[in-house]
Amino acid sequence: MSATEKPPRPPRDDAIESHEEDSQFVEAPRSERRSLPVKTESRDEQQLDDSSPILYLYLTFDSDLPSPPRQPDAAPPPNLGAYVSPLTWSSTRKNVTLALGSIATFLTAYCAGSYSPPSRLIARDLGSTHIVILVGISTFCVGFSLAPMVLAPVSEIWGRYPVFIVAGVVLVVFQAACALVTNAAGMLVCRFFVGAGASVFSSVVGGVLADLWDKEDRNTAMALFSGAVLVGTGAGPLVTAGMVSAMDDGTQAWKWSFWHQAISNGLLLISLAVFFRETRASVLLSRKAKELNRWYMALEREGVYGVWVRDADMHALVTDSESSTGSNENGDGVNGTDGTRTLRRVRWLVKADEERASLGTMMATSAMRPFYMLVTEPVVFWFSLWAAFAWGVLYLAFAVVAYLHLDDFNAACRSYIAMIAGSAAATAVSVWQEDLLNHPQWRQQRGDASREQHTDSKFWALMRRSFPAEAPEARLYFSCITGFFLPAGLFGAFLVPSTSSPDDSGTSLAIGIGFATWGIYSVYLAAFNYLADTYHVYASSALAANSFCRNMVGGAFPVVTGIMFSDMGIRGAGGMLGALGMALTAIPWVLVFSGARVRARSKMAIK
Repeated sequence: MSATEKPPRPPRDDAIESHEEDSQFVEAPRSERRSLPVKTESRDEQQLDDSSPILYLYLTFDSDLPSPPRQPDAAPPPNLGAYVSPLTWSSTRKNVTLALGSIATFLTAYCAGSYSPPSRLIARDLGSTHIVILVGISTFCVGFSLAPMVLAPVSEIWGRYPVFIVAGVVLVVFQAACALVTNAAGMLVCRFFVGAGASVFSSVVGGVLADLWDKEDRNTAMALFSGAVLVGTGAGPLVTAGMVSAMDDGTQAWKWSFWHQAISNGLLLISLAVFFRETRASVLLSRKAKELNRWYMALEREGVYGVWVRDADMHALVTDSESSTGSNENGDGVNGTDGTRTLRRVRWLVKADEERASLGTMMATSAMRPFYMLVTEPVVFWFSLWAAFAWGVLYLAFAVVAYLHLDDFNAACRSYIAMIAGSAAATAVSVWQEDLLNHPQWRQQRGDASREQHTDSKFWALMRRSFPAEAPEARLYFSCITGFFLPAGLFGAFLVPSTSSPDDSGTSLAIGIGFATWGIYSVYLAAFNYLADTYHVYASSALAANSFCRNMVGGAFPVVTGIMFSDMGIRGAGGMLGALGMALTAIPWVLVFSGARVRARSKMAIK
């Protein structure tokens, strides 16, 4: 290939894949290839050797691969079955990948929530205070926030699989290290690396789902993925609270709260190593190109040069002025019909590899662009604020249950079970909502004769006109309603008189937390889907900004929960949180009615 320098192009975000590399079959740029004599000969007359020029072509999943001359003893062709587009995988294979990703996400959220119930026992054995040990939630969230800045571009270059395996090893090792530490400082450091390892199964799994499904078909997968997050947050403290209550030896109770996670994460790591397959499209294409090029070189070592390229395809591939006129620099004419083939030495390239910036540049962009968007894009800022508050409430729930029901295991369990129930109900309703959004009477006609024709219903006509199902804001229609469950749950949990009563059984708190969790789920899913659809190639940076704010605020809430509820009282603190949540629910309403105008003023959002 020529060493001609080309100006670097900005790296593309990888959380949401457009798969544009799958849609074209084009010749590599003129600067990337040697001049070729385009000449049609009979098969007997064509002679190539190692001095013949090489034609460099871009490979796509749709490329019609040319065949080499038949030689009985030549190197056999490679098996390319592993390099098909993930979008075309079978439902079974996609569902296995979704199941692995959801389980990984569940365990990630599980380790975030499981830390709070045994925290007092940890503080006692490590000779520290409870507040200091709770900082382990904060260091976990810091690692969870920062690691994706590095891991996202790495997964774009090297693929999802190696990032999953390395991060899984880090997670297992430091989960075990948490059970072995002898001081508070060691615990806080280990929790940072646990968060860094676990972050992959939240941030990169979203990219995996985008690899497998187009955005129109992605909601069910995203609903299950999001549900796994919140179910895990309730299951973690439920199990570790049961350990603390059931085990007489407090030291063994908190140690096993980490050991059982190290074991389950280890089993997950083995499952990923065996059953997970690479989903990153550009990585699969690069591997396919290398296999083909390796095969061509093996054939040439045996004296078999070139592959038969159709002349009709050569016309379609031409991009330079000489070839487009039907002649080349040697003056040879092109006599092309659909059946005529020309023998050419070919090597495959992948456009995404050439357009990609260096790893250092991509990491710098991955670290800087989210903060740039946070301060320049109103949609990113307000959604990050809304999601950060919701995540703060989620993490606050871990601490407030222990604060209100320190010695009442049954009351605490009610709240954790309510979190799981709220997450499960939210997931089921979200799948149903997506089906409703795809109702043929709601969606615009596309000239498809097989589509059900619109009726004369005034209701559906109003919905199509005022709330189009195809707009990015359609992701927010239902969250405008279910988002109210968050402040309503906070009011119900903390303003009901029985919550602050010494005889409180925890029922009011549990019901309130269950509805608040439903609201948190709505915020989480709406933020992911709307930012992804609105910012497209910049979606990864928008979601990284959202994730950073969400996890930093979430990590701070458990530390201040006890102080806030002690100083302001249960009803005062709960009322303040509920009022903030109520004010923030205005965000989706504003965007539903003004989102198009907001996007029109943005330099990075789709218009």
